[in-house]
Amino acid sequence: MKTNRLEAFSDGVLAIIITIMVLELKTPEEVTIEALVPLLPVFVSYFISFIYLGIYWNNHHHLFQITEKVNGKVLWANLNLLFWLSLIPFATSWVGENHLESGPVAFYGFILLMASIAYFILQTVIIKHHKEDFILRKAIGKDFKGKLSTALYIIGLAVSFINSWAAIACYIIVAILWIVPDKRIEQHINEA
Repeated sequence: MKTNRLEAFSDGVLAIIITIMVLELKTPEEVTIEALVPLLPVFVSYFISFIYLGIYWNNHHHLFQITEKVNGKVLWANLNLLFWLSLIPFATSWVGENHLESGPVAFYGFILLMASIAYFILQTVIIKHHKEDFILRKAIGKDFKGKLSTALYIIGLAVSFINSWAAIACYIIVAILWIVPDKRIEQHINEA
């Protein structure tokens, strides 16, 4: 099977996830700028989550630029990723409304960890569905960035019960690592 239907479906789901997230933002009752101050944690959690969804969309796009074909396993692995990403609006809202309490921050970290694992599974299934000389296999290599991200998610999740700010810092570091699309894949696309 070609990848175009999977890509279109994934783009649509991610657009809906972002739409749901923005619809969760409630306007203040008052019409003053000061009325926005209590909503700052909600805006910050929305901003971080929006960046995360953008990172996943961007890297997903690059991933499927080099993916030549899909099968049922790839479709299910992609749905697994979309499932975890679809929980981001809920986790975002919970963190924002509870001003960085440890439970919501831990749950947010768990969702990010599971999305990261789902992305890894998707990459692995795609690689197994292609030939030995597949560009993605070469591009990923030992996947230091992916392993570091998983470690930071686990650290953030564990630390969230001690210091929510330290956990959020771990999650932000991972976002910074991935904000630029995976150069390994871009480099191999340009070479091909």
